[in-house]
Amino acid sequence: MQPYRQEGWAIIVIGIDIGTTSICGAAYEVTAKRLLQAVTLPNRSGQAEHGQDPASIYGTVETILRQLLARYPKAAGIGVTGQMHGIVYVDRHGQAVSPLYTWQDRKGLLPAGEHETIAERMARITGYELSTGFGLVTHAALTSQGKLPADAVKLCTIADYIAMRIVRGSAPIIEASNAASIGIFDVRQGRFDEAALAAAGISADYLPAVRPSVAPAGHTSEGIPVFNALGDNQASVLGSVKELRTSLLLNIGTGGQLSAYSDRYTAAEGLETRPFPGGGVLLVGASLAGGKSYAMLERLFRSVVDVFSDGRERETSASGRELYGRMEQLLDRLPPAGDKLTVRTQFYGTRSEPGAKGAIEGIGPDNLTPEHLTEAFLAGMADELYRYYELLPLELRSGFATVTGSGNGLRHNKHLRRICAERFGMPIVLSAVREEASVGAALHAAVALGAAGYDTAGRLLPGV
Repeated sequence: MQPYRQEGWAIIVIGIDIGTTSICGAAYEVTAKRLLQAVTLPNRSGQAEHGQDPASIYGTVETILRQLLARYPKAAGIGVTGQMHGIVYVDRHGQAVSPLYTWQDRKGLLPAGEHETIAERMARITGYELSTGFGLVTHAALTSQGKLPADAVKLCTIADYIAMRIVRGSAPIIEASNAASIGIFDVRQGRFDEAALAAAGISADYLPAVRPSVAPAGHTSEGIPVFNALGDNQASVLGSVKELRTSLLLNIGTGGQLSAYSDRYTAAEGLETRPFPGGGVLLVGASLAGGKSYAMLERLFRSVVDVFSDGRERETSASGRELYGRMEQLLDRLPPAGDKLTVRTQFYGTRSEPGAKGAIEGIGPDNLTPEHLTEAFLAGMADELYRYYELLPLELRSGFATVTGSGNGLRHNKHLRRICAERFGMPIVLSAVREEASVGAALHAAVALGAAGYDTAGRLLPGV
């Protein structure tokens, strides 16, 4: 593709990120490598049982796009990303006929017999690593319950759905990164595994067509090209990692995630192999807790204050953000030596063991204190992600020199950054922008336009 040129204007691209709790849009100037404007609105589409309302999500996206396009009407392209794994069903007109069943959906834990869950049965039959919350596991559960929407003809991720709605389409298209996230996708072949689908009793008719990441899904009413949506994990790497081949991505927000790029197909037991736009793969280890573990500890401290003050402190007690600050201050005065606690932070289970629980170990007379608990929770979060790092092939692991940090967990807590740097033995460099996924979606559009590309060192450069 020839490099895109926008005569008389800077090259500006827009990215949309559909998160579980918020939706963000970013306008990014490619040549100057700068974020021009970001708009973030809460995702208030929540429904029961980990579902969300697609119409509400689309309404929020429309609001964000109107704001950005009013200021940057000459935008060259739009990229879309969003929460992975979940699915929404659409009818033959491309209208949603179901909630968005998110990545948090638990239907895959329903029994499929006396000794296994639906997710376990699907994994055994297909040979693919699958967990509850993966779209095709949710689809199998709904099928077994006879709860598929009567008008449903296709399923897709929420990002695919939004891209289709923006261009006024009627049939969703899916890119490899999102396709792999819903399950039973052959990453090396770049297609759904029809034999495995048939073995599991899943009709391929419900699956959208798989298209390249750089292909346009269509155009807005103003004629702006909108490109096929990509997964938010891949978009976050695009938007934050400066050199793919030498830097890991460590994201700690609500959950936790470690991502490592390889320029050729690589697999490792215990890690997901995810397609990366433009070639190569990400090896990914994802914890279900991450920052939620630290939030549990904050709630414990807050409840202790309330209980022992008879609630009298509620009117004057610190806000949640301030209490996190006080927890950080506790560690400023904690001696580096001493009897440490050990915390296993699998409080919400793991993908492979949904019923797993966390634990606090090594309690002695001198370390059952708020500061020791605070440090141990942070260390437990780092340890859980470091175990994924240890699963990387040695030849890949030896090439990383820095860790790019993203997510509010790392951004707001200097002690978590310190503990992660010590655990990984590498410096932690925070991503330059907070809106990593939406900026990554914008850069994805720039690459698709030919306005940016990767050099031999894995750096994203304008005009390559």
